[in-house]
Amino acid sequence: MDARDIILRPVITEQTMGDLDDKRYTFEVDVRATKPQIKRAVEEIFDVQVEKINTANVRGKLKRQGRFVGYTKKSKKAIVKLSAASKDIQLFNEN
Repeated sequence: MDARDIILRPVITEQTMGDLDDKRYTFEVDVRATKPQIKRAVEEIFDVQVEKINTANVRGKLKRQGRFVGYTKKSKKAIVKLSAASKDIQLFNEN
């Protein structure tokens, strides 16, 4: 898999924005991606040094539309901790 296929998008929530001060970034990644693949992809895309990665598989939620019942798609989150010497990742353009 290509690095851009592994890292899908950043997860922007109130909790993840608070973790940015500790150099912890949360990304939604491909469900088949492993920790070494995620580490290589983040280092290649953002040119940073990764110290640690935690992953979490997120189950799909049960949803219904009238009498029809189904599940949303499952996903995987990766919480990436950068080393102290590494530069920060710019998630937003500061113009």
